[in-house]
Amino acid sequence: MFSTELLAANLLSPVVLAFALGVIARSLRSDLEIPAAIQSYLSIFLLLAIGLKGGVALRNDAPDNLALFIVATLILGMATAVSAYFLAKAWLRDKRIDAAAIAAHFGSVSAVTFIAAQQFSERSGQPADSVLVALVVAMEIPAILIGLALAKGAKGVRWHDIREVVTGKTAILLLGGLAIGALSTKDGLAKVDAMYFQLFQGTLMLFMLDMGILAAGQLRAVGREAFRLSIFAIIVPLLHGTLGVLVGHWIGMNASTSAVFGTMAASASYIAAPASIRASLPEANVGRCITASLGFTFPFNLAIGIPVYFAIANYLNNS
Repeated sequence: MFSTELLAANLLSPVVLAFALGVIARSLRSDLEIPAAIQSYLSIFLLLAIGLKGGVALRNDAPDNLALFIVATLILGMATAVSAYFLAKAWLRDKRIDAAAIAAHFGSVSAVTFIAAQQFSERSGQPADSVLVALVVAMEIPAILIGLALAKGAKGVRWHDIREVVTGKTAILLLGGLAIGALSTKDGLAKVDAMYFQLFQGTLMLFMLDMGILAAGQLRAVGREAFRLSIFAIIVPLLHGTLGVLVGHWIGMNASTSAVFGTMAASASYIAAPASIRASLPEANVGRCITASLGFTFPFNLAIGIPVYFAIANYLNNS
């Protein structure tokens, strides 16, 4: 089921190698760093670009069972959040607030992991369906809200909390880009092609370099909890990723699409979820959540997880 060729192709991709370079640079205490303003620009660029690409593809080939995909995504996002909550309480021995914060992060989606999985599907010669861009948002929003509800109780979630999640940067840029790509004319899109399409790969490499630097920094701050946290941050994505691939297969997604869908379920947010949890649950240990998601889960999925989910999807498709 697991292909060493898939693993090797992923490990030697420019995206993964750029991430590794960032880790090495931080480990060697290099003064290499990406300024905060450029970090923000890179994330905005990538989210808007992937939305644009998804919108263009969705306009040309919208799936007939879109409603089913959205419903399945909503349910899966809630299920992974609840799963992460109880696993955090059992394995990490977390109190309610910290387990709920973990649930919001591990039920939500890492947009960059999603992009990496899409890139992997394109390199394999079987690009995943564009509808997944919309499903990223459909999975992320309920997962964060479930995390808040687990911490506060359903009645404790205020309109401000909902607004914070729905109007977050990731949701606005992905959905906005999706709409722009779907509504723009071919001539209009041709004028921005050089920036948002041709420069995408190079910009992604630069962003991954920054992610490597940040991930190495998070790992150095783990402390005594490193073993339990690392096991949690690897096993939970494998469980969620396998479940995501199975759900994608059951609702009629092709192998590449269900593999990327599984990667979405396996990923953990380190951008949208931390911002929402910090604002709504200031007493939660958000730094620990970021360490788990960015320091352990993100590099695991980037190097090993994505090929594993694709191998599972191909096995199901061929069985």
